[in-house]
Amino acid sequence: MKLGLVTDSLGHLSFEEMLDACVALDIPHVEFPTGGWSNAPHCSIRALLDDSVERARFQAALADRGITISALNANGNQLHPVIGADVDRLLRDTVDLAHMLEIPTVVCMSGLPGGAAGDSMPNWVTSSWPPETQDILDYQWNDVALPYWEGMAEYGRERGVRFAVEMHGNQLVYSASTLLRLRAAVGPQVGANLDPSHPMWMGADPRALARELDGAIYNVHVKDVRIQPHISDANGVLDTQPPSEYRTRAWNYVTLGLGYPGGAQFWGQLLADIRASGYDGVLSIEHEDVGRDAYDGLAHSVSLLTTVLPVGAPSWKPAEI
Repeated sequence: MKLGLVTDSLGHLSFEEMLDACVALDIPHVEFPTGGWSNAPHCSIRALLDDSVERARFQAALADRGITISALNANGNQLHPVIGADVDRLLRDTVDLAHMLEIPTVVCMSGLPGGAAGDSMPNWVTSSWPPETQDILDYQWNDVALPYWEGMAEYGRERGVRFAVEMHGNQLVYSASTLLRLRAAVGPQVGANLDPSHPMWMGADPRALARELDGAIYNVHVKDVRIQPHISDANGVLDTQPPSEYRTRAWNYVTLGLGYPGGAQFWGQLLADIRASGYDGVLSIEHEDVGRDAYDGLAHSVSLLTTVLPVGAPSWKPAEI
């Protein structure tokens, strides 16, 4: 496994300052967000698609520092009943750029439709009751999501690009079972972006999630969550306060090792389970701890990961028959 960075983690730095920080932190791989919920501070997708000079400059800055691109990231809601078409164009542009730069993986969300035809806002169903929830889910999956993803999987296949779908709250795909449902319907062009922070706050164990996704993990983000029991014990973990209100939220994204119980032991176990499920690639650190300086948080995260990172090939091999 190798260390990487979701570059928005250093979004306050310029493109070249961010790359220099990666060199200083000994992070040799980067994942560039291209738009959507990111303002894409380090990657102008239109310029890179349309301008060969800009594209050459971009690639040279990476090559000069020995840094490679592990993935592109187009996070937004392409199934949104109002703005979905704009996000869909971004995702297709990102696939085109990945093809042009010979990057095999695009990270994205599944999207989340409205609850019925004519709705103007997405609708996330988290319970089987009242009974109309089943009608909503039937519409979202069968009328919207699966037809869309069948077409998008073909778009990626034609360009040699696969999709790492992030299992995230307020998306149609938010768990192992929903990711595998999408994958079963549209094929192996779709796999998982495993970000352990999301199952953490939703009450799942990321180690079990990794094992459940055997052979289906295409990208990994590394991010931690701290549950605040004095709040969650009274109110649960469904919390609508923005991240800036971190003192009173039930949970927060935090610097690696400062959240989920177990510290380095937990992260070592998780990486072992991810590797056992067939993924041995880049671990992209995604720093979203609003209570800590980003560079300091990244340095801490790199230090922790280097103590548990599996680098060499495993010594165990299956017996020959």
